[in-house]
Amino acid sequence: MHAFVSKPLPAAPGARIQARGFSLVEVLISIVILSFGLLGAVGLQAAALKNNRDARLQSEGTNLARELAEMMRANARVAGAAGATNPYRGSFGPGQLTPATSSDCLNLGKQCDSPQDVANAQMTEWLARVQHILPGARVVICLDSQPYDENGLPRWDCTSANTAQQNITVIKLGWTRATGQNQLEAAGAEGSRPHVLIPVTPGGQL
Repeated sequence: MHAFVSKPLPAAPGARIQARGFSLVEVLISIVILSFGLLGAVGLQAAALKNNRDARLQSEGTNLARELAEMMRANARVAGAAGATNPYRGSFGPGQLTPATSSDCLNLGKQCDSPQDVANAQMTEWLARVQHILPGARVVICLDSQPYDENGLPRWDCTSANTAQQNITVIKLGWTRATGQNQLEAAGAEGSRPHVLIPVTPGGQL
């Protein structure tokens, strides 16, 4: 007995077998659309990296300013002194942050002889860390009765009132920051503003 096997019918004379596939034009269009999507993803990633960096520097700058405020409260007599003998006050940077009087008496094996020596050593160590952590850092610590301008924005300039009761010591920190379009704003540039501003009353509260 012979098995029956069906065979496809032969195509009619003149008939064409059509197969549907992707043409070169369709493939190129798909590649272009995919490229636009990838470019958008790259742009979002770059923006996310920039924002993360700005947030990290803002947090570190705030922590540094608060740390100095606590040191000033702990050494209130020196921090509240008037004149150039107060090592906590002054304008430092941008660039090299150098205290008026350097000291390392807080290092192991050494000893500070007075609260003034403690303040000098604290500022020496603190300014070195600020310079290491914040790019192009600038620090201004002064008596200021108007730390904000008429638009409510922080400013570097210090305005002292006529009475000591109206003056508060203010810690102002700034650093080089990206402003977009691959541009950088230095802390010492004209029109720049502090990124961290913390008022301090030695022995009191923030």
